[in-house]
Amino acid sequence: MTPSDDMGAPGDSGAPAIDPAVPPSGTGCASCDADGGWWFHLRRCAACGRIGCCDSSPGQHASAHAAATGHDVVRSFEPGEDWFWDYAREQYVEQGPQLAAPQSHPADQGVPGPSERVPPDWRDRLNQ
Repeated sequence: MTPSDDMGAPGDSGAPAIDPAVPPSGTGCASCDADGGWWFHLRRCAACGRIGCCDSSPGQHASAHAAATGHDVVRSFEPGEDWFWDYAREQYVEQGPQLAAPQSHPADQGVPGPSERVPPDWRDRLNQ
């Protein structure tokens, strides 16, 4: 993504698709934490920092946030991963910037998580 690509589409609020300065909202999916759910993998909104769960997770909160807000670009919030995804274009974003720390949830945080809310049959509950 080049710097000129950072801005929203013409006619929208002009909010940046990626704001490298904004920190993540926490270490887990904000919506799952609010409603007592659980997640498989985590994604970080590159515009506002909200942490949401991936589309394999029951809640699919990262893509729901993108659809509701127009914040289309997310970055993986998994340790060791640094890729960006654009929901609107349904493709990876090349060369995304370094975002404000931390870059992932804590390495000792279980996947799926949080461990005390993950059901024994969690594999059967994942979206394909």
